[in-house]
Amino acid sequence: MDSTSHIEAIGQTITTGLSSSKIGLIIAIIGLLIFAAHLFSSIFSKRRIPDVLFLIIIGLLLGPITHWVDPDRLSLLGSILSAVTLVLILFESGIQLSFNNLKDSFKPSLRLTAANFVFSAVAVWLVVWLVLKVDPVVSLMMGCILGGTASAVVIPTVRQLKMSQKSATILILEAAIGNVFSIVLALALMQAIKSRHVEFGMIFGTIFSSFILATLIGLLGSIFWALILDKVREIKYSVLTTPAFVFIIYGVNEWMGYSGAIAALAFGIGMANMDGLYDSVLKKVVKKRPANLNDTERSLFSELVLLLKTFFFVYVGMSIQLYAWQPIVIGLGITALLFLLRVPVVKLAITKDDLIPRHEKMYMSAIDPKGLTAAVLATQSLAYIPEVETGLFIRNTVFSVILFSIVINSILIPLISRWSQSKRRLANLHESSHTEVAD
Repeated sequence: MDSTSHIEAIGQTITTGLSSSKIGLIIAIIGLLIFAAHLFSSIFSKRRIPDVLFLIIIGLLLGPITHWVDPDRLSLLGSILSAVTLVLILFESGIQLSFNNLKDSFKPSLRLTAANFVFSAVAVWLVVWLVLKVDPVVSLMMGCILGGTASAVVIPTVRQLKMSQKSATILILEAAIGNVFSIVLALALMQAIKSRHVEFGMIFGTIFSSFILATLIGLLGSIFWALILDKVREIKYSVLTTPAFVFIIYGVNEWMGYSGAIAALAFGIGMANMDGLYDSVLKKVVKKRPANLNDTERSLFSELVLLLKTFFFVYVGMSIQLYAWQPIVIGLGITALLFLLRVPVVKLAITKDDLIPRHEKMYMSAIDPKGLTAAVLATQSLAYIPEVETGLFIRNTVFSVILFSIVINSILIPLISRWSQSKRRLANLHESSHTEVAD
């Protein structure tokens, strides 16, 4: 299907069977959602109740509860929306990461990513294989699908929690790298299910090339864009050209078989550290100092991320399957197991030498949501699993884990925040009492 056919399909999907009054109502709801997104963000900053939870609840009301919207009719639009949201979230997080923070955070983030992925994937594999009696390769595939964390949930959460730069960077890198592991390993196992043959050398080679080459392309793209950005700004209404170029970087990498997500993150990191790149490397080659992103552009990217995140999580809520109780119950059990494992994983991966405050380690233990990558991979797996019922069970269970992981994440964060605030109050009272005694 070419691009014109895709656009026509989206238009038909949205408008088929809708009266002008209903289209007007949809537009009004879109406006209300934009207002609600800012309100929920404000609630999160004050009450520590993640805004994504409210957005998913709205999606549940619109989709599986009232059936006012059929998510199957929006599948093509939802896939595009999901990819666009992920690209901008990763890029916007990248432009806030300095090389110094990356240097301090890279080793602990790799330890956390590897430990969490292995423990999570193995735990899900054993439960689905030994307890639910699902084929071992299919079970391992499901474990890999649920092994990473969701960038679209993690990044807004750590930003709004105002964690230290090091802790935030660790969690952002964990989500980005873990998604690469999930995508490469899950797709390799899907091919193994289809061909009944697993090639481990090919799997590790794919992970290495996907990560390294995508990073290189993203950084080179940032250098090229920074060198021509001043010329681009001379064009009228050019403020959206930077996000457009990020989409090109993402799409080219995906087309070549590399990780578009890692490339988008690397592009943002390159733009954030362009002065350092110029002084250390580019100065010998290029005379002109590359341009940096200005405050107006950064504010626009943040607003775009908030807008797209709003519609993405409403769509996630609409896509949750509530008609079968078994995947819901099993999904809740798997989610509880993953969060129980997260505590020792964080203790194992984050050492005393990393100098992470105790309350931020507790936040790290509570932040293990699943999202876009898991949903897409679970949907794709239907084409590879021979038994249709097993494929639907895997997909619905993964959707259930996505829902419950975000709900549990949303419950734990306010509890930890209140505990941390009460500890600080007690410490301040204790300190003031000692001061009065000394006086």
